[in-house]
Amino acid sequence: MNSAMTRTICHVLIVLMAWMPVHFAQAGIISTDQVVASAAQAERAAVLGLVSRSDIAGQLQALGLDPQTAKDRVAALSDDEVRSLAGKLDALPAGADGSALVVLILIGVLVWYFFFRK
Repeated sequence: MNSAMTRTICHVLIVLMAWMPVHFAQAGIISTDQVVASAAQAERAAVLGLVSRSDIAGQLQALGLDPQTAKDRVAALSDDEVRSLAGKLDALPAGADGSALVVLILIGVLVWYFFFRK
């Protein structure tokens, strides 16, 4: 019975493998100019995305700069300026300093100590 079951499972797997579509990867050569252009477009899109955020637009308006003017200025930047600005934006800290996580861990340890000790 074990042999018949194994044979049946093998037949089902063979049929399923033959039934699956096969996709082959395509590779091609790209030039350095294409890579640089796509990287510059991605960096410019990242900076424009930052300027388009509602909280950033509010800060720009509070400083007296219209968000559309800021977008126009980003569009007028050279690729080197956009690369520099995007690099500075990537280097900024993203989020809190982690003290809330430490407090949460301490609370968890205290709860475990007081309620689950023997």
